[in-house]
Amino acid sequence: MQLNKTTTILLIALLAALLFIPFLGRVHLFDWDEINFAEASREMIKMDDYTRVYIDFKPFWEKPPMFFWMQSTAMKLFGVNEFASRFPNAICGIITLVVVFLCGSRVYDRKFGVLWALAYGGSLFPNMYFKSGIIDPFFNLFTFLSLYYFILYHWKRNNFDKEGLRRSKLYYVVWSGIWMGMAVLMKGQVALMVFLLVLGVYLLYNRVKFYFTWWHALLFLFVAFLVTFTWYGYETIKRGPWFINEFLKYQWRLFTTHDADQAGFFGYHYIVLLIGCFPASILAIPSFFKAKYNGRYDRDFKKWMVLLFWVVTVLFTIVQSRIIHYSSLAWFPVTFLAAYSVYKWERRELIYKKYVGILLGILGGLISLLILGVAIIGLNVKRLAPYVDDTFARGNMEAEVHWSGLEGGIGLLMVVALILGIRYLSKRSFSRAALALFSGTAIVIFFASAIIVPKVERYSQGAAIDFFIARQGEDCYVHTLGYKSYGDLFYTMKEKPANPNSYNEEWLLTGPIDKPAYFVTKVDREEKYKFPELKELYRKNGFVFLKRDVPPTK
Repeated sequence: MQLNKTTTILLIALLAALLFIPFLGRVHLFDWDEINFAEASREMIKMDDYTRVYIDFKPFWEKPPMFFWMQSTAMKLFGVNEFASRFPNAICGIITLVVVFLCGSRVYDRKFGVLWALAYGGSLFPNMYFKSGIIDPFFNLFTFLSLYYFILYHWKRNNFDKEGLRRSKLYYVVWSGIWMGMAVLMKGQVALMVFLLVLGVYLLYNRVKFYFTWWHALLFLFVAFLVTFTWYGYETIKRGPWFINEFLKYQWRLFTTHDADQAGFFGYHYIVLLIGCFPASILAIPSFFKAKYNGRYDRDFKKWMVLLFWVVTVLFTIVQSRIIHYSSLAWFPVTFLAAYSVYKWERRELIYKKYVGILLGILGGLISLLILGVAIIGLNVKRLAPYVDDTFARGNMEAEVHWSGLEGGIGLLMVVALILGIRYLSKRSFSRAALALFSGTAIVIFFASAIIVPKVERYSQGAAIDFFIARQGEDCYVHTLGYKSYGDLFYTMKEKPANPNSYNEEWLLTGPIDKPAYFVTKVDREEKYKFPELKELYRKNGFVFLKRDVPPTK
């Protein structure tokens, strides 16, 4: 019995909530991005200023404020904590799975919508990032929706063979502009850049045949401008152009240069998508090639998704800073193409090739071994520590973390899902294969995030975060030496400094401080900070904790 549309939406939303909401607060936020964004939201509340973003109580021009509005609202509801910081993205996960179901149902049918939601919710990184506190999930959703509504406008205007487009052309253009404005408010003008590049490549692909009117193009830009003006315009009118200028300069610098720890090899994003979007990445491969199409709309929507994939991956390959989530907008086309393969195999409109099962087995096997390996390393981490050359990493490995060995069972769950999925593929039972692979992966991520990730976090930053938390409520300065962190801001619940000298590291180390100063550094960097005024409190798990008392008055 097929469920009706409303029941299907409710079921998808319920399952998404069960996948994304539990255990959000089980592990500390991770430096840098998660803590950085949560701190900006905390300071919005402390400053009672929701029109500008601050970090360390100074203007922070790297991001627009929309995501921080969401986080600060969650913090008012649930408190300033990890759960509140990640809650907006859990809601985004629920909305995203419902959105791809509705989009897939409108373009194809309800079965395709379910397959697309299953692929998005059951692939590694797309699932994991809905449990995070970073901006990209909402940014990706809004950018995709803008493109999606523009595609519907294109079909309406050019009389595509797609039923159900009952709204006017203006309706689709206006909504495309609204979603674009929301995307720009979320992360910046890169959304419009990607949108225009996809449209430009589509135009060239169709031999420069214009499929829109200039009036509608101007209306799209005007609506997007009106949405973004709610903040960009207000900020400029109230305080002048400085903040916006700094934001635009930062965006350009991000595009043309990279920080030392943000470089990567040329094919970085393709490897990230291959592994990070597993198993959708493997299932998507056949859909990059020709299939039997059921109409002009079928061929066209697939074309848009393939172009979106290539534009995103090529653009962020050109960008000098290479970070995992930079190419995350490509998760929409990758998961679409995975659902498309399964859908076309079922309808015998695409020939299933055995290499898909082989690649699933190879890459899935490696991922399973990696999960098993984490558990094995955890059980033997202290035995392995002496063989590690990096002194900081060796110190991390000294953390007291309990491993039972049962954590390896999560890797075995992955193996079971793989065996079932590949077996169903070999029997040409494609929907069951998709259900086994994607639901199995979602379950693996659910348990890994609840059991393995908190243990890993204890090694990487746990000692430092504990120290910061212990300073809450103490009238003191806390500062990191030799490495960048936002943990000393968020986890000490830092108040706005009364003394502007506190921003000066040299003053904190040697100047006439007016209250105790605590410092955290790493064992491989402590030699740079051998000051007679500094007293070592203790060292733990690769971190060194220091204190400087208030010097006696002369």
